[in-house]
Amino acid sequence: MGQWLIRFALILLVLGALAVPWLQQWGVEPVDVGKTPTEVTPALALPPIFESPRTRTYEVPEFSSIHDITERKVEFFGYLMPAIRFENDRILAQRDTLLTLHEKWASQESLLPEENVWLEDLASYYRVDSDDFARRFATLIRRVDVIPETLVLIQAANESGWGTSRFAQDARNFFGQWCWSAGCGIVPAARPEGERYEVRKFETMEASVRSYIRNLNTHFAYEDLRTIRYQLRLNEEPVTSVPLTAGLMSYSERGEDYIDELNQMIRVNRPIIIEVGEELAVNDDCEFEEVCA
Repeated sequence: MGQWLIRFALILLVLGALAVPWLQQWGVEPVDVGKTPTEVTPALALPPIFESPRTRTYEVPEFSSIHDITERKVEFFGYLMPAIRFENDRILAQRDTLLTLHEKWASQESLLPEENVWLEDLASYYRVDSDDFARRFATLIRRVDVIPETLVLIQAANESGWGTSRFAQDARNFFGQWCWSAGCGIVPAARPEGERYEVRKFETMEASVRSYIRNLNTHFAYEDLRTIRYQLRLNEEPVTSVPLTAGLMSYSERGEDYIDELNQMIRVNRPIIIEVGEELAVNDDCEFEEVCA
């Protein structure tokens, strides 16, 4: 009986050895019970790309009725700042995920299907049209980044006359953004004959802020701004307003004079912005310290 069992066991071993090549031919790997299965990298928590703002502000205060200049500035900055911080929080969450996926891709690890879809949606939003992964990542890393809130506030103040302009009051357009479809906005009184542009009308103040930031992050005219910001990141320096103003030469026909005026406004109004920002941070904690700094 014992010899029969030994022979039977030997027959099973021989049959198993003969079956291995046949299984491998059909793509079936034999199981090694002593081997731990390879761990699969868990999917990232992918932040939304088209997230709606927390608030929808349709009304614009009558800033011209506030006669005290400092009080008007405080009200103006406090009005816009929550929307700016929301956008920058959203962008930093996207950037963190983008850098993680880039590191994963650079290490030759395959991206999960949902990560590829997210990356394609991100490229679409930031107007990156390239199927080459290296070029797509390189362009996105330059585009998916914050615009310092001080720069946003100062440009808004400059372009809208501290919120008193007709375009700010009637179209919620604080940045002088144009559109080219008939009826898309307000026709400027001083528009030259033959021109088609209008000053774009926005449904909410938050939509105006989002459109402005996306414009700086995607339009070819502001590639210099994105290059300056990217170099600051490479040098591990903070992304602040004054260095980035040099990349706004195309924003106004005034050129250098426009840049000088923005920098002067930044210097004069920075203390007020800091005070308003600190008060806002107490009431509404920011997800990213960089945005509230």
